[in-house]
Amino acid sequence: MNPPAPSALFTGPFALGTLSAPDETPFPALITPDGRALDLRSALNAQTLTIRTLLEDLAEALPLLHSLASQPAGAWQALHTLQVHAPVEPRQIFQSGANYRQHVIDLEVAHRSPDDPRTLEEARAEVAEIMDRRAAEDLPYVFIGLPSAITGPYDDVVLPAWAHKPDWELELAAVIGRPAHRVPVEEALEYVAGYTIANDLTDRASVFRRDMPAIGTDWLRSKNAPGFTPLGPWIVPAESVVDPSDLRVTLKLNGDTMQDESTKDMLFGVARLVSYISQTAHLLPGDLILTGSPAGNGIHWGRLLHDGDVMEGSITGLGLQRTRCVEEKA
Repeated sequence: MNPPAPSALFTGPFALGTLSAPDETPFPALITPDGRALDLRSALNAQTLTIRTLLEDLAEALPLLHSLASQPAGAWQALHTLQVHAPVEPRQIFQSGANYRQHVIDLEVAHRSPDDPRTLEEARAEVAEIMDRRAAEDLPYVFIGLPSAITGPYDDVVLPAWAHKPDWELELAAVIGRPAHRVPVEEALEYVAGYTIANDLTDRASVFRRDMPAIGTDWLRSKNAPGFTPLGPWIVPAESVVDPSDLRVTLKLNGDTMQDESTKDMLFGVARLVSYISQTAHLLPGDLILTGSPAGNGIHWGRLLHDGDVMEGSITGLGLQRTRCVEEKA
């Protein structure tokens, strides 16, 4: 599928992405809001440059990137003539689950046992109390995703034949720019290079193991099929995102709005997630932290993904991704 019109791109003077001409090698690109793209390998005289390696020195490169974006002359290409790929190839993907208060309440109620003696109101109140306690105790829930699940922001998403309840989960993704280990919350945002959009598709039928329920969740099976994480289209530098805790996350399915929530509903903001993850893991440049999905998933609506469905995901100032679902052929 094609990129959106320039007016739907992003806010700020520029963004970073990975593009390619037809049948040619992808290249790291500087993209402007008016729909121009510049190959940064030539502009920075670095033929082996990728977005991931650029992120390692992004702080030093930012003044030059600002200068390049402000120059109308140069080897600019029209964005609409190029293919848009996932903006970065991460080495690690950390995914925050149960991080939107309303979303968790909806999911818990949707999965409630038919034998549950509580009324609907009682069940919602009990889950809300648990969410508030989690936030107060500072215990995010984070699991690991596979880079091989990433696909481009306009690529078709293949729904595997075994995925009986495929669902959408649009999320704000923070992109790490500096190695981070055991960083305090107060310094955590200094390690975020920018932000992008991720759709963390989930097969609800595969989340819980039926053969041995005590094992718990099966994130490998339910979330990591090839193409189950459409990413991008761009990385908008952190300096252009005024407040990541006040962005609108919106997903439309075939034109109908299904998710439309502010990141204010997150239990744990970006800084707390970065700090929490870094207490265990070494975060590396280009790594992704998916911050969870708001209310309005398919399991809530009783309407899951099918062949031919088109998802449009947008987050304030970060652009728009548009993906079509294609049923796997035997």
